Amino acid sequence: MKKITKEIYRKWYEEMLFWRKFEDKLAAVYIQQKVRGFLHLYNGQEAVLAGSLHAMDLSKDKMITAYRNHVQPIGMGVDPKKVMAELYGKATGTSQGLGGSMHIFAPKQGFYGGHGIVGGQIPLGAGLAFADKYFKREAVTLCYMGDGAVRQGSLHETFNMAMNWKLPVVFICENNGYAMGTSVERTANHTDIWKLGLGYEMPCGPVDGMNPEKVAEAVSEAVDRARRGDGPTFLEMKTYRYRGHSMSDAQHYRTKDEVAEYKKIDPITQVKETLLEKKYATEEEIAEMDKRVKALVKECENFAEESPYPPKSLMYDVVYEQEDYPFLSHKL
Repeated sequence: MKKITKEIYRKWYEEMLFWRKFEDKLAAVYIQQKVRGFLHLYNGQEAVLAGSLHAMDLSKDKMITAYRNHVQPIGMGVDPKKVMAELYGKATGTSQGLGGSMHIFAPKQGFYGGHGIVGGQIPLGAGLAFADKYFKREAVTLCYMGDGAVRQGSLHETFNMAMNWKLPVVFICENNGYAMGTSVERTANHTDIWKLGLGYEMPCGPVDGMNPEKVAEAVSEAVDRARRGDGPTFLEMKTYRYRGHSMSDAQHYRTKDEVAEYKKIDPITQVKETLLEKKYATEEEIAEMDKRVKALVKECENFAEESPYPPKSLMYDVVYEQEDYPFLSHKL
């Protein structure tokens, strides 16, 4: 594993704080109806992404996830201003405003979505890994899913093929406790999701998803295994989301006390405490980081606000049309 240095911890703090504040701003403008549709926020789960990125080779590795997908592409190197613009539906967004919140997509940076169908990205992640193995690229794909998605049959089909073909893929379940509003305890007769890998003799295990260092250690081991040609790994990141499943979630299924308990082990707070305890940063330096984060979020907001909407004709440019399509009468 790449060494976790003072610089890495400083980087983790500033990036994780930016991701949090970036999405806090999205929540605010959503209420103002500047962002429409669904909005699923990542608050509380930032350590999973921070630790994973440390384990990756961003020059060739890939990432694919579900619809809680705004900060992942930023971590992979996408300009955050373009991500903010995409959520606003603006022409300067990652998909010219046509993808929106749930479908951020940036293949040049190795980010393959943002998928709205629950579990739909799981076989696609294996497919990306299959292509890399076929073309001998020595790349690894990290494929993320929520705890609700592991109940999809496609996961089992994918696990079977991934093990059979020794695909270079790391499957990561971000278990934040709730599939929308349904707790893990209510979806199966076991709560150790990582054990699903045992049925396929796939290396698997639980990880403290609130600690980026623990995540980095586990993902690094899995990435190394995949890059050696030894096949996939299944990791269950035990994490928590502070906001609802989406902005329309009233969160009647949990108490404020429960959320408050998890905030005591907030991943950003943990990193900040390490910075101070190990003298990696002073209070003044942390204040400067906070200031830079605030300024960058404002820059993203201004860019999105000032960007134009795409022309309506663009919608027709991305729709397939075949004039002589059989069985359809143009006389109707």
